[in-house]
Amino acid sequence: MSKMSLDRMLQSQGFGTRKWCAELVADGEVNINGKAVTDSRASVETEGLSFTVYGEEWRYREHLYIALNKPTNYECSRKPSHHPGVLTLMPEQFVRRDIQPVGRLDHDTTGLLLLSDDGPFIHRQSSPKHHVPKLYVATTHDPVTPQLVAQLLSGVKLHDEPAPLAAVTCRQLDERRIEIVLEQGKYHQVKRMLAAAENHCTALCRTQIGELKLADLGLAEGEWCYLEPAQLELLK
Repeated sequence: MSKMSLDRMLQSQGFGTRKWCAELVADGEVNINGKAVTDSRASVETEGLSFTVYGEEWRYREHLYIALNKPTNYECSRKPSHHPGVLTLMPEQFVRRDIQPVGRLDHDTTGLLLLSDDGPFIHRQSSPKHHVPKLYVATTHDPVTPQLVAQLLSGVKLHDEPAPLAAVTCRQLDERRIEIVLEQGKYHQVKRMLAAAENHCTALCRTQIGELKLADLGLAEGEWCYLEPAQLELLK
């Protein structure tokens, strides 16, 4: 069990500086168990804690683990250059907690994106050493052929890679769509592999990371949800 003062707890959850959180409490804007608490130094048990700020309910979370169904034309950067950043789709206090995308999807790529403020988690998910498989559905400019699938499975040479890169699995879905699983996570990998196989990617969606499936989360494009322990286990 862990206890901390109410103002410190609110600060840890991204609601502002400790001074601002103390003022929030003094103004009666924070409720614990349905009752307004006006003593910012009051000790609260964080385990399983639910509270409201300005009438909106929150649960204490030591770390944030978020799944987002990323829409097109959003950048996975804290300092986007040409399009809005995915953090604009998050509550403001998540940004204060220094949440960041786990890896990147191109601005025109959609689908499952993880975000967290847990450094070791981000490293585990991002590092190619951990071989976390990621499943993509790619739409191609030219029709898919058995030869294309065979090339992607056997490996294609990219100009800046020392060895050919191969898909873990690859199968044709219809005339112009393939489902491809990768572990390496190289820059623009699906698009570059298709180009190296003399085709062209016109749309790309990541639908699964590890055993966590976007379809099971029930998220429309632009929507997000917390990942609970059972879902986090699917990422291992």
